[in-house]
Amino acid sequence: MAESAACPPFQLGRPRYDQSTFLGRLKHFIDIIDPSTLFVSESRLTECVKLLDDFKSGNLSPGVTDSQLWEAQKVKQAIIHPDTGEKIFMPFRMSGYVPFGTPIVVGLLLPNQTLGSTVFWQPTPTSKFLQGYVGAVSSAVSIAVGLNILIQKSSKFSPATRLIIQRFIPFPAVASANICNVGLMRHSELSEGIDVLDNNGNVVGSSRIAAKHAIMETAFTRVVLPLPIFVLPPMIMAYLEKLPLLQARRRLLLPIHSFVCLAVFGLSLPLAISLFPQMSQIEVSHLEPEIAMATDCKVLTYNKGL
Repeated sequence: MAESAACPPFQLGRPRYDQSTFLGRLKHFIDIIDPSTLFVSESRLTECVKLLDDFKSGNLSPGVTDSQLWEAQKVKQAIIHPDTGEKIFMPFRMSGYVPFGTPIVVGLLLPNQTLGSTVFWQPTPTSKFLQGYVGAVSSAVSIAVGLNILIQKSSKFSPATRLIIQRFIPFPAVASANICNVGLMRHSELSEGIDVLDNNGNVVGSSRIAAKHAIMETAFTRVVLPLPIFVLPPMIMAYLEKLPLLQARRRLLLPIHSFVCLAVFGLSLPLAISLFPQMSQIEVSHLEPEIAMATDCKVLTYNKGL
């Protein structure tokens, strides 16, 4: 009885937590980015896959709990690609986003950046489309280098003020790269539309209006995501660097800086991607007339993307 209250009945392929609330989405994405799944053994993965297959075929062994099934699904979804059925390379898993991305964040926020280091540490979005990659990186490098040059040439700032301002440059650079990447990667959706689904999960049609909403929500999420990551660590480090302990032991600055970036990154990622439901809803009256005529539903659903 206690378990059923704490753990909902298992549903294959469905989220464990209520996706209509921010708290439910937050719990869901904390599960998804859990770095402990990076260390799951091959035997444990095989066990989880078999458990889910047994559930699907109705051959589940007696005594298997809902909690065990939810955990098995969490492990499988973290490691196995849903389309290919192959294991996802560790750095490209959602659970690898924070541990593998933190070194880039630390590098971007290092003080006394030179032109070369600014270009070197700009993130390179993993994309199968060269256009999205080139556009995102070009915008990030252009903004970062341009702002650095303007600040270095400015005579209005003292050296200390100039150093503090330079620490905040990665945010507009990365935010612009994220927006550019979303726009370039998904621009075809604006002309072709995305699928909108009825209450039974059936495709009603392709909507350009829903595509616009999905792209705007994704772009907004990708602007919010780097905000705390590239704003809070410089503020925290500016305070910590004044402490007598760090003044006397400068070699501690880099490990402390790395820990601060890791902590902020780990907290901000699930908060940012929980802002909007993965499957968002839109009123039929706001969609194209041909879609409104094709269904009796008042509200349709679309996949926002990440």
